[in-house]
Amino acid sequence: MPLALGAGALAALGHAPFGLWYAALFGFAALAWLQRDARTRTRAALIGWCGGVGYFAVTLHWIVEPFLVDIARHGWMAPFALILMAGGLALFWALAGWVTGWIGGNRALIWAIALAGAEVLRGYVLTGFPWALPAYIWTDTWLIHMASVFGPYGLTLLTLFLVSLPFGLGRIWMGGAAALAGFALLAVYSFANGYDPERAVAVSGTVRLVQPNAPQDEKWDPDKALGFVDRQIAFTAAPKQGVDLVVWPETAVPYRLGTATPLLPRIASAGQGAPVLLGINRVENGRYHNALISVGADGQAGEVYDKVRLVPFGEFIPLGQLAQLVGLQSFAARDGYGFSPGAGVRLIDTPLGRALPLICYEAIFPQHPRALEERPDFLLQITNDAWFGNFSGPYQHLQQAQFRAAEQGLPLVRVANTGVSAMIDGHGRIVQNLPLNEAGFFDAALPEPFPPTLYARTGDIPVGVVILVTLVALIFARKRNTIA
Repeated sequence: MPLALGAGALAALGHAPFGLWYAALFGFAALAWLQRDARTRTRAALIGWCGGVGYFAVTLHWIVEPFLVDIARHGWMAPFALILMAGGLALFWALAGWVTGWIGGNRALIWAIALAGAEVLRGYVLTGFPWALPAYIWTDTWLIHMASVFGPYGLTLLTLFLVSLPFGLGRIWMGGAAALAGFALLAVYSFANGYDPERAVAVSGTVRLVQPNAPQDEKWDPDKALGFVDRQIAFTAAPKQGVDLVVWPETAVPYRLGTATPLLPRIASAGQGAPVLLGINRVENGRYHNALISVGADGQAGEVYDKVRLVPFGEFIPLGQLAQLVGLQSFAARDGYGFSPGAGVRLIDTPLGRALPLICYEAIFPQHPRALEERPDFLLQITNDAWFGNFSGPYQHLQQAQFRAAEQGLPLVRVANTGVSAMIDGHGRIVQNLPLNEAGFFDAALPEPFPPTLYARTGDIPVGVVILVTLVALIFARKRNTIA
């Protein structure tokens, strides 16, 4: 099992900050090889689980960072969080291994299909957590364009299937050649259908992205909080020419909306006619919301969007009322309920068109932009990645935002408290950015959207059907062979 653990860890190196996609291919191929030679369901499941533990332990090691913000109170939980997260998510990979061993036959290729199915389940079961999908190893390559066709789950299936071919076609050289041909065909299709990494795109206006760089352990400090607000006001008020919209990050104002009302005229004045979108907490009917609001020239809160997808245990405690009865407290609020979700996904009006707000965690869900029938003009993510440390978490979160843009063919404005703030075009390319842990701002042209992509029109249903039908067919084939 150490081989499976190491192969999973090797596959994880395809993700940020390493970006070693070729190492990831070897890691996934090694897991396919191990599954090919697993002769029992138990062993196949154990190989899958160990591979998942190695993979998630490396990709999600940033999960300890939130517990280190207040290390005296929460530091002791950090190792348990990583162990439970890696071991728990690896159960999906164990399920894929068990299915592979149960069906039998061409185990390498069956494993690829089963693992792709397990990754779809991981994105939906128990609210879902589709972080570090195998497809994300392609973020900084031309293959990201294929997300516009197949989506991240379809691209995951293609990736796993192709790297398994050397062990699924009998002879390694034959399977290797088939895999190379497959990737070559994807490249040809990609460039033949409009992907051009050097092509400039038309623009529809200018956005000022404001990055205050407020450390998480200082952000809510009463002696420093107003200073970070003043910093953002100064960045907003800096000389501007042709700026249509100003965006601040998640919880940019560390006060509740009612308390912060006297600040809004100052923010409006700094905008000099351009509306300011910013993150703030608010209370309505006794419920707390993580919100985005717009501040217009009149100094009043206009558009209001409440975050719909909340972080389990971070922003709310599952079964919060029961947790309250037994004395458990949410980390994000003062009672067992934590934050409450908003009424639903909605678009907001801006001078540059209608935007789909994505507050932090919401951007990791490929299905989230498809929650509305109306197509937005651009995507807008505000986030506070100071929770994620400085090594991998913020960069992985950025890559997922790039995938959302590529999947939908829509530009994405991403404004992060400590970075990385970026303007991303509809190919998922970073057009302009402000690095991690740097206070500042920049004015960026908002690229125009591309026509609706195939994935934007179909979503995850096609790949889900392909995986399900294939596995069911293999199961029936197994039964026939058993009877014979």
